[in-house]
Order: sequence, then structure tokens, then C-alpha cells
Amino acid sequence: MREIWAAGDAYEAYMGRWSTPVAERFVRGLGMPARSRWLDVGCGTGALSAAVLSVADPARLVGMDPSAGFLSLARGRIVDARSAFVVGDAGSLPFADHAFDAVVSGLALNFVLDPSRAVAEFARVAPMVAAYVWDYPGGMGILSHFWDAALSLDPAVDELDEKHRFPWCRPEPLARLWTAAGLADVSVHPIEIPTVFADFDDYWRPFLGGQGPAPGYVMSLPDDHRAALRDLLRSRLPAKPDGSIPLTARAWSVRGVANP
Repeated sequence: MREIWAAGDAYEAYMGRWSTPVAERFVRGLGMPARSRWLDVGCGTGALSAAVLSVADPARLVGMDPSAGFLSLARGRIVDARSAFVVGDAGSLPFADHAFDAVVSGLALNFVLDPSRAVAEFARVAPMVAAYVWDYPGGMGILSHFWDAALSLDPAVDELDEKHRFPWCRPEPLARLWTAAGLADVSVHPIEIPTVFADFDDYWRPFLGGQGPAPGYVMSLPDDHRAALRDLLRSRLPAKPDGSIPLTARAWSVRGVANP
């Protein structure tokens, strides 16, 4: 009940302001040749798919996600004859060996049940495999402030905090994950996206959408507990004199190539 991935509009309000710019920088950094065939695994609402279509000039792009709700939004926002969107599981890709030139995944691999199996599947269907995940342990200001405040009110939330759930979202574990899948020339790089929230309401409102661990937790609270968390966060966030709140989101990008 605390972790829901179905309503694309609510997710966009929660993470959309960061997911689009990080996707564009990620795609540009890959340097794939034009007219390549791309698979976007865990495509969600389509931020990475849209970046591939606008930046990389692909011959074909397939976006795949287990959430029909997210795919519905992706299909609605991306009208491009080169693209298609399908429901599927990252651990068992419904594609033939070497069906693509590149497999990419954005902000999704940490929610896959078996990341090792998924990356091995990526390497089976394409020679270039790349992904990016949020730096939950140290680079997500929007979440670290939230969970620190929540923990001070409710010690039980510690198990929900992404920095504990996904400690491998760091350079060394990501590189090991790629290497274990048989990928070579593995490299990991940071992508940092600074963002300024206009005021506290601009920061807090996305948590009311219920999509993802933190918003799901917020919406599970009784009204008085939710208000207490809101007020504590308001007092703790690093607001400027004009009320704006500058925060930074950092992702780690990892890539490698399959051995021939």
C-alpha cells in the first residue's frame, strides 16, 4: 500500500522536474550512432524514451514497463512513428538475442526484483547496455530531508528509506553489477540536476500524489500525523529569504558493452 506505481500524472508531479533533464544528459553522453535500435526498460511515463527520440535520432525505440498506467501516459505524450510501448518484465525480456543496438534503463533498475538477472537480459539483447539510478545514499536532497523528518516522528519508517533499501545505487556496486553480467569497458559517471522549488508548497504538493515510497507513506498517515510531518519539514528545509528551496538530485550513470 505504501509503494504504488500506477498513476503517471502523479509520478510526473513527484519526479518529473528532474527525470527529463537527467534523461537528456544521459542520452547525449552515450554517443550512440543515429538510426540505432533502442530498448528502454522500465520506461515509466516516457522521460527517457522521449529523450532518445529527440536527441539520438533512432531508427526504432521500444519502451517497456510493467505498469499499464505509466505506459498509458507514455503513449499519450509520445506520438512518434518510430516508437512503441509494451508491457513487460525486465527479468525476462520478450525479445530475441541481439534484437537491439542499445538497452537503456532510467531510474528503474533499483525497483527490479533481481537486478543481476535484468542486466544479464539487457546484455543478451543488445551490445551496449546503460542505465542510471538516483544516488539515494547521498545525492537526493528531496528525499533525504523528507526521510530524516519522517524518522524523527516515526522510527518505523527507517526500513522504507531508499538509502537503506538501495545501498548499491553507488559507483562501485553498479560497476560490479555490470561486470558480473559479462559486460566490458564499464564506466560510471554522476549526473547532477539542480532544482529550485518556488516555495514549501511546491516541494510538498508532489508527496500527496501517492506514487512511490515516500508519497505512498505520506498518504498512509492519518491527517494529524501528515500535518505534523508537513510542519516539521517546513521548519527544516533550507529555504532562502524569498521562500525558495534549492535542492539537487544526483544520479549515477553506468554503461558497458557486451563481449562479442
